[in-house]
Amino acid sequence: MSKFMGLSPNPGKQFRNLLKQPEPILAPGAFDALSARLIEEAGFDAVYMTGFGAAASVLGRPDVGLLTMREMVDHARQIAQAVSNIPVIADADTGYGNPVNVVRTVQEYELAGVAGIHLEDQVAPKKCGHMAGKEVISTSEMAAKIRAACDARRSADFVIIARTDARAVEGLDAALARAHQYHEAGADLLFVEAPETEDEIQRIATEFPDVPLVFNWAEGGKTPSVTYADLRQLGFRLIIFPVSALLSATRAMRVVLESIRTEGTPLGVMEQLVPFHEFLDFIGLPEIRTLEARYGSDPQSPRVIAGHNEGRRNP
Repeated sequence: MSKFMGLSPNPGKQFRNLLKQPEPILAPGAFDALSARLIEEAGFDAVYMTGFGAAASVLGRPDVGLLTMREMVDHARQIAQAVSNIPVIADADTGYGNPVNVVRTVQEYELAGVAGIHLEDQVAPKKCGHMAGKEVISTSEMAAKIRAACDARRSADFVIIARTDARAVEGLDAALARAHQYHEAGADLLFVEAPETEDEIQRIATEFPDVPLVFNWAEGGKTPSVTYADLRQLGFRLIIFPVSALLSATRAMRVVLESIRTEGTPLGVMEQLVPFHEFLDFIGLPEIRTLEARYGSDPQSPRVIAGHNEGRRNP
């Protein structure tokens, strides 16, 4: 089956199998379909669809709840279709409403082809987990959202991750208490967002020794930078990097744009660019040519227009 035509029949099961492996899952954040393909090319086992990156790439705006559920689902679908054989975990913000809205949210994301989503307990409109000014809903309301999410999935393999942003609002003790409630409500993984010290990171891991945990490695955020070895030892199962590709791409584009603006051409930075033919190969042009030949749409073959071969005179 062509990569262009093939999607994993059960990405949720694929992701759950990864969770059974001894090493943590490293999932860089994809802000669009191209970055997702680059993540897969680099050899990672999973992709994280970053809401921060989605807001930046789709709107050119910060992650403050400006994207709708439909926009986020469409973004997730494009990313899931861009990769050929690795699962995508997607940001689903607050679920875009009450528990009834969450039912539709889960079903739409599942139909989009992702392996699972994370839902957070912020008041809408939400903010990036490492921004100030967040508010959270009640624990009971969020637990109801998690129960609704688990009931709504068509496949039991579809992964539900519960994220709490309460650390910045109510403190770590309250955030941990909330996480326990969300796990009891059925969440498959827990995501305690934005711990502010290494001791807090360790406490989260100690609090949930038998529950798969998510760690958010966000450059410049509130959480201190810790090593992979430390996170592995603490038992975190999924490590996401939501802005690494986004920040590096932004810097690279600035460099070439500055060259064009100041020098009139990109000649001074040509050696830093991916060669055009290499880029075409990477995004799958040879595969498209193969499909064109297989199905008779090769531009080198005679075309038929309105029932007549192109280039022949009508009788």
